[in-house]
Amino acid sequence: MKDQPKSHSLYWIETYGCQMNIAESNALEISLQKADIRKAEKVEDADCVIINTCSVRKTAENRIWGRIGFFKHLKESRDLTLIITGCMAERLHDQIIDQAPAVDHVVGTNDKYRIAAILSGAKDERKEEYTFTRNYHKEGEISSFIPIMNGCNNFCSYCIVPYVRGREVSRSVDSILDEVKRLEDLGVKEITLLGQNVNSYSFTDNGIRYGFPDLLEKITRTLDSVKWVRFESPHPKDFSKELISLLGQEKKLPHHLHVPMQSGSTRILDAMRRKYTRESFLSLIEDIKKAVPDMTFTTDVMVGFPGETEDDFLQTLSAMNEIGFIEAFMYYFNPREGTKAVDMEPQVPVDIRLERLNRLIKNQRVLTRSYKEQHCHDIVEVLVESLSKKNENQYLGRSQHSEMVVFEPKGQLIAGDEVQVQLKKISGNTYTGIQL
Repeated sequence: MKDQPKSHSLYWIETYGCQMNIAESNALEISLQKADIRKAEKVEDADCVIINTCSVRKTAENRIWGRIGFFKHLKESRDLTLIITGCMAERLHDQIIDQAPAVDHVVGTNDKYRIAAILSGAKDERKEEYTFTRNYHKEGEISSFIPIMNGCNNFCSYCIVPYVRGREVSRSVDSILDEVKRLEDLGVKEITLLGQNVNSYSFTDNGIRYGFPDLLEKITRTLDSVKWVRFESPHPKDFSKELISLLGQEKKLPHHLHVPMQSGSTRILDAMRRKYTRESFLSLIEDIKKAVPDMTFTTDVMVGFPGETEDDFLQTLSAMNEIGFIEAFMYYFNPREGTKAVDMEPQVPVDIRLERLNRLIKNQRVLTRSYKEQHCHDIVEVLVESLSKKNENQYLGRSQHSEMVVFEPKGQLIAGDEVQVQLKKISGNTYTGIQL
């Protein structure tokens, strides 16, 4: 690897994977700009490129290898520093060094803060450990991510996250509240609290332990102009009675949750080490609906996990139908080296995994369409995000159920405005309507 520092003036960042990566890339941009390195207009103008990688699935890593090949070709005609960071850099550090000589630096997940020093030639002798930064906000946006914890202690048998992100560490309450205050001063209207297992947040200050419900309550009580506080991704096993009660009481918490189910079969959930059963998951959803009758849910679902039978798959379908998820992120099992599931038997043939995934997607499309048709004439509160890219006479916004709405305005609006919209019809998966 090349250690000789050189001057850099224009950066380009490519971000792959989860919302945490997006937030960390935002923080990285701020640190680069403080080091007098500016964002390039286009990738061809940059003299340093940073790829913030994902390692959750093999397809994500394959895409990164492709981008490394692209920049290898680009480096043949110009001087360019290429940095690979994030979870793939953590997992495949030595392999990237050995197989990709075009890469100048491989920086692990817990070492991203050093990138600005690397590019500016400054010294940074801090230890490699995960550090929360002061600011994750992207300038000009009305929505912002706030990482509140990092890592995971669960070690689900299919998941690489604990190995590339490390064990759980929670951010201090004061640091989070300070960032919330700054965001409100900047005019941010929606914040999303982030963590790989966000509702296992736990921080002790002066002998007082603050759990996730305590933190949520502190945040919502300090807010004035922020409209909604969302959080992702919660683990089903960590929904306390206090959290469910707060969902029903606090108006700043929108009536929508993303709750990863993964499977509707208790036998498969046990093999996945998810630490809940089909029955307890359904009971959790029912308890939340009792507290918030109009709560909507999205989820993650995996099919084709080792040992999954047709009956297990049908249990997943029936659970999705019983809950009525309005959307779902659906995928088939993809072995990740280093996880327990790689060696589990029997492995489900790829053609069966694909066939089940197609059936799952088809089933979810019916659920999504059914929900939207039931609500396509509702009056909803919408947080304005921008002008519509397809029609300059319309605006784009999002409802509290996290659904996109394109609507005709009464007059000129700006991002962050809150308006009432009468829904009129569905166009694809997007509502269209008229401002009241």
